[in-house]
Order: sequence, then structure tokens, then C-alpha cells
Amino acid sequence: MSVTTRPPTTAGSWRDGDHPGRRKFVTIGDLDLESGDRLPDVVLAYETWGELNANRDNAILVEHALTGDSHVVGPAGPGHPTAGWWPDLIGSGAPLDSDEYFVVAINVLGGCQGSTGPGARCADGRPWGSRFPRVTIRDQVAAEARLADELGISTWQSVIGGSMGGMRTLEWVASFPDRVATAVALATSGYATAEQIGWSQAQILAIRNDPWFAGGDYYGNPEGPEAGLGIARRIAHITYRSEPELHLRFDREVQDEPVGPNGRPRYTIESYLDHHGGKLAGRFDANSYAVLSEAMNSHDIARGRGGLREALAPFAGRLVVVPVDSDRLYPPRLSEELVEAKPGAELVTISSLVGHDGFLTEGDQVADVLRSVVVPRPR
Repeated sequence: MSVTTRPPTTAGSWRDGDHPGRRKFVTIGDLDLESGDRLPDVVLAYETWGELNANRDNAILVEHALTGDSHVVGPAGPGHPTAGWWPDLIGSGAPLDSDEYFVVAINVLGGCQGSTGPGARCADGRPWGSRFPRVTIRDQVAAEARLADELGISTWQSVIGGSMGGMRTLEWVASFPDRVATAVALATSGYATAEQIGWSQAQILAIRNDPWFAGGDYYGNPEGPEAGLGIARRIAHITYRSEPELHLRFDREVQDEPVGPNGRPRYTIESYLDHHGGKLAGRFDANSYAVLSEAMNSHDIARGRGGLREALAPFAGRLVVVPVDSDRLYPPRLSEELVEAKPGAELVTISSLVGHDGFLTEGDQVADVLRSVVVPRPR
């Protein structure tokens, strides 16, 4: 096993250089992809909380969403451009109690915070860029299973994730049914829908049509495709919130009055989207955004398995599916399909005005779900 707290020479966070922060790194070797390509010398970055017990049966995997990473909780700082994205989820006495559990979060394959992705250095010393192969959700989970092997974890007590993290949670259930005791899939689906793929295409095109994209080989250039990435984020963020929430928060309020004879007002909703677009462009790699978006488009646990029911049938553990009632990107019907396809599966709905992002913003409800599912272990 190759485990280190320093980034190997073939990987490193895209914008933070080689500062590890709280991350550890594992080299899992060459990975054969669904496409038929082989990705060499794959490195995965991860963070942990708590201790693995002697029986190695108290491990929990937390799966991040599209622009998340392994930094689930904790402050921003060197190596971590943002504070944890699921605050108060992990820690002593938290829903995922680090006094009881060994909690692991992995930066996904194709990401930009330490794991092998398009911004990581290839064997020739140059970033992968346009040479990075297509990866799928199934490939990402296969890589995560290798990391679990390296850590000596044969079975996860729980796998938990929302949105893209929920996709990987469900793929764990379908690909490795004997390695998951409990799965909690929030604000997600068993497959990417036509509408989700359509929204994703618009975002990918915004990035790849940025004049600074340079075919994906923009690393080291004076500028990168930040404008395209910002537009992609604006598109995505609208789908992450509900129409009633946006109406109540912003309505037609004007942030800035018109300037000059041909000026036009800048609406408050535009300022809000500008903020989120600019914020992401400052911390995330555009290539990774496109690669991960295409991975999400590939998601279909039924592919090659005969259907949803057949894909879920081998899983003998507990499946808890958690939609957000106002989610228009992953509407509750997609969660209901999963529950119908798996006898004994449980449906627990989060009530929120926010929309898809409710799985992140409704912390108390998420905590209640996890506390009811992840039962404290005897010491």
C-alpha cells in the first residue's frame, strides 16, 4: 500500500499547488475504464475522521457532489479553498460520530482537489488536459473500492451521498452489494434523465466554447476558461434552487440602477448568480467540471444489469432514499422509482423551499435522517 500525506508527483490540487491540507493520498495503480482505456498510476486523495476499529467494521464513506471534495467538515485554509460543505455532519457527538466511526471522504476520480484528474500531472510532467480519458460513475466507484482495499475495509457500515455523491452511493450498492451494509442516497436518482443530460450539455458547451479553453490544454496560459465555467455554474445554480425560493428571495428587485443612456438595470438575481459563478471559477478546474458532468451523464445503475429492480436485487442491506420535495433537478418521482424497485427500501423526504440544494441546507433534517440510520455502536 502506498499511503502518504504528501501529494505524489502525478497528482495535486489544481489551484492550491501541492499543499496537502488534511488530505492523505493513496496510489491505487492502473485503472481499466469502461471506455476500454487504461488510466495509469491513479492517485486518490481522501480525508478521515475517527479511528478504524480492530474488526474494521466501523467505516463510513461520505460521497461528495459535483463541486465538492474530501473536505466534508473543517475550516478553509491551505489545501482547502472552502470550508467543509456539510458542516457539523462529522465529529464527536455529531450524526456521524467520530468517537464511534471511522469516516472517510474521497476526492472523486477526475476531480481537482488531489485525486487524478485533468489538471493533475501525467508521467511526462505535463497536466493531462485534453488527454484525460472519459470516466464514468462506475469507474469512479471502482477506484474507490481499490482505496477501500488499501485501507483494509472490506465492508462499509454506511455509504452516504447526495446528488452526484448519491449516484456513487447507488453504484456502490449495484457494483459491490456485499461491501455495503447501509446506503443513504439523497437528492439523486438511479440514472441520469434526459433533462439532466440536457442541462449538463449546456454547461459543458459553455466551458468548451470559452476562447481560453484551448481544447482543454490551458494550464500555464495567462488565462483559463473562467468565463465559461462561470456561465456553467450560473446555469447549474438555477436548477439547484426552486422557482418559489428564487421568487421570494429576489422577485424583480434591482441591485444597480441603469447607467448611461443605453444602460439597463442589474437585477438582484443576476448579482446572486454572478457571485456564485465567480466564486466557483476561483476554486474549481473547468476541465474537471466538464469531466465530472459527463460522468454524471453516464450514470445508470441498470446499464447492463437488466433494469433497476435487477440492479438492486443482490443488495441485502438497508437502502434509504431521501428526496427533497421541492427538487426540480432530481424530482421525488426518481426516488420513488428506486424504492419501488427495491422491496424493503425506505423513503424519507426532506421538506424544503430551497430545491435540490436542500440536501445541503436542511442540516437538521439531514442529521435526523442519519441519526435514525447510523445507529451508535457499543463501545
